[in-house]
Amino acid sequence: MKHLRLQLEGYRLTTAEILYHLPDHPHLLQSFVWQELDIAPRFPVLRRFLAFWTHNIEGRLHSVKVAQAPLLVPSRLSHAQVSFSLH
Repeated sequence: MKHLRLQLEGYRLTTAEILYHLPDHPHLLQSFVWQELDIAPRFPVLRRFLAFWTHNIEGRLHSVKVAQAPLLVPSRLSHAQVSFSLH
């Protein structure tokens, strides 16, 4: 029921492809796919996850691509119009 309530409040299935530098080989990039219900355009759940990553995981972030799809309608996927600057 929690997921349904969130969807009714505007949360949508959000997928982020996170590219990060391997700690032992910083010149190599690795991809990590994250998926959770989140709300555009601020993406608070994704931002919390990225903050956790920055403070607790050794792999330095390179870039994040975000796509979002509603769950209560027929399937379709669209890129969110957002860009995160990682420093």
